[in-house]
Amino acid sequence: MNRTPVVFIHGPWLHALSWRSWLDRFTGFGYDVVAPGWPHEPRTVGEARHPSRAAPVTGLDTITEHYARVVCSFDAPAVIIGHSVGGLVAQHLLGNGLGRAAVAIAPAPIAGAPQATALTEAGPACAGEDGPEGRARTVSLSAEEFRTRFANTLPEDEALCLFREHAIPSPRHLLSDLGLSDGDCHPGRRVRTGNTDRGPLLLISGQEDRMVPDSVTRAVYRLYGDSTATSDLKQFPDRAHSLTVDSGWRAVADHVLLWLALQDIHGVEP
Repeated sequence: MNRTPVVFIHGPWLHALSWRSWLDRFTGFGYDVVAPGWPHEPRTVGEARHPSRAAPVTGLDTITEHYARVVCSFDAPAVIIGHSVGGLVAQHLLGNGLGRAAVAIAPAPIAGAPQATALTEAGPACAGEDGPEGRARTVSLSAEEFRTRFANTLPEDEALCLFREHAIPSPRHLLSDLGLSDGDCHPGRRVRTGNTDRGPLLLISGQEDRMVPDSVTRAVYRLYGDSTATSDLKQFPDRAHSLTVDSGWRAVADHVLLWLALQDIHGVEP
């Protein structure tokens, strides 16, 4: 009996440890799960927040290449599950023939979709080393920005709890890569949406998401219209960008588990 590998990819302002509940849930269904951090990501949230931490210049290409190596490291094709930028990376890898299936949750927009300006322009508060242009290398969300942009559907106390437990600075270089117009689009945002040989794809949106609005995810879904490969969309009402970590995370995770089963992808296979 073989266990199906699953690779989880987080997005900006969250640490890889934000997937802990998902890891436990998927492990319970027999999957072989990993949630590696971004390149040079500290082991803990506390370390990532430390003022003395030297912030590397991390861009979309570095993150994409990193997870391509992770996905290719398994003996069996992996399921790729990503949130925000992780959802963009998951689509890029799947479109290039990597992985057995992909789930993109509130994904940063691929080329051809409207920009998610609240994602690319978030966080005027900064932390980290100064870059060559005298600008901080990382962008942080304050507790208030996290609540109003990232966790806007949650009670104030829950949003603050999530901020304290999960929020970390995000690389400014990455946000700049995402913010380029389609004319200057970063290669990592270019996805082979017409690839008919790829595995199945599930897009998920929160209908109250302010970081990556539901309308952006629906636009991404329409870009797959010319492909005969499986492309599905699930919209969760009254959910924000925090839908992978807030108190409603299990409903999202269980929908993903059900969708995988419908694709005949199970945790343990002969």
